[in-house]
Amino acid sequence: MSDAPPRDTTIHTPLQQLRNRTFDEIAVGDTAAIERVLTTEDIQLFAIQSGDVNPQHLDPAFASSSRFRGVVAHGMWGGALLSAVLGTRLPGPGTIYQSQTLRFLAPIRVGDRITFRATVTAKDSDHRRVTLACVCTNQDGLNTIEGEAQVIAPTEHVECQSAMLPEVRLVPDANAGLTLLLDHVRPLGALRVAVVHPCDVVSLGAALDARDAGLIDPVLIAPMAKLQAIAAQARLDLTGVTIEDAEHSHAAAARAVELAREGKVQALMKGSLHTDELMGAVVAATSGLRTKRRVSHCFVLQTPHYPRPFIVTDAAINLAPDLEQKADIIRNAITLAHAIGVREPKVAILAAVETINAAMPATLDAAALCKMADRGQITGGVLDGPLAFDNAISMAAARTKGIHSPVAGQADILVVPDLESGNMLAKQLIFMGDAGSAGIVVGAKVPVILTSRADSAESRLASCAIAVLLAQHYRQSPP
Repeated sequence: MSDAPPRDTTIHTPLQQLRNRTFDEIAVGDTAAIERVLTTEDIQLFAIQSGDVNPQHLDPAFASSSRFRGVVAHGMWGGALLSAVLGTRLPGPGTIYQSQTLRFLAPIRVGDRITFRATVTAKDSDHRRVTLACVCTNQDGLNTIEGEAQVIAPTEHVECQSAMLPEVRLVPDANAGLTLLLDHVRPLGALRVAVVHPCDVVSLGAALDARDAGLIDPVLIAPMAKLQAIAAQARLDLTGVTIEDAEHSHAAAARAVELAREGKVQALMKGSLHTDELMGAVVAATSGLRTKRRVSHCFVLQTPHYPRPFIVTDAAINLAPDLEQKADIIRNAITLAHAIGVREPKVAILAAVETINAAMPATLDAAALCKMADRGQITGGVLDGPLAFDNAISMAAARTKGIHSPVAGQADILVVPDLESGNMLAKQLIFMGDAGSAGIVVGAKVPVILTSRADSAESRLASCAIAVLLAQHYRQSPP
């Protein structure tokens, strides 16, 4: 047995060079560990490799009603990481596993920072057998897994480069979220929608696609001759579609607002006219569609890199909102979150930093908005801010910075300081983060489906589906 004092080697990053400890080099009390922050991708990869697709690990909706109140890691994910300690750290390369016991004491959740530790408790010289206590501990010092391993330790020293593994990237089903959304809203029936000036192939095709999907019953408002010419050119069938002739885009917007005011349509949908032209008609003093709140735009986004859909607001309507306007933006987003099934949304008010700085107005507004929520001026959600983007969406980042918050790492709503930052954030998520998107204007008496010329067909369908949910919500709780 070695007379050297026990050694502790805790590894925070992957090893590039592997070195083992032979049986003679190992002493009782020697310990080694690795640390890992659990991600959604870890759970998905383990499910793919193991075939264990228990919804407790993969389906947030199912998991939310379970005893754990949320998605948790597979128990054997922790077992696999303990195996990594034995095979790469202590004893290391050349180790032969003989047995392993495990007791699962507490769940491991996405964002948890886990230390996987093995400590030598006994040595059997006759068989070169080493017994190690195995413990997995989370960032709060709570043991989540305990057990004992027995291994045969190597007799020869090994030092080698860590193997170069291929990069693995999860490629989600791009249409899975949309399919679930459409299946959810289809029983609600088609929504009567005024489609304003759909005088290009993209916007006209989108309206007809939404009709074919059972989402909307469109009323096309546009110059009749122009509409028919576009349909003929693109071979789009207008049979059975209600069309109202309007001389130009301005007249089409005015007529759409009139139909909504009279209750003949339940939503508006932007065609090929400019956003300002449509929204100018909606918010006009005589429109009859204004409420006590300022209107604002919400992106509903879903990316494979975040475990739930979330809202980014406002990225399209309010250029540089002041404090009271931001309050309305948040109230509107909370209303939308309720409409899509989030009972108490977590609202992260974004800034560049997470501390109050008098030289950074966004941080002051965030603090004031949180106090407004404390005083009951903003209700229906849980607010926190200022939060930097990483803290809002990553529990690991928040813990690293010592931020204790009911919102950090699990935000349902991201409130941006101004339109420019919001627009850039949303489009980065869409074009570089593989996010699916939907766009909707909230705060008027009817939903306004607002999409960009660059939006995909899937995004346009998703926007119509969100409008169906919002209109249903308005019928139960009028704005």
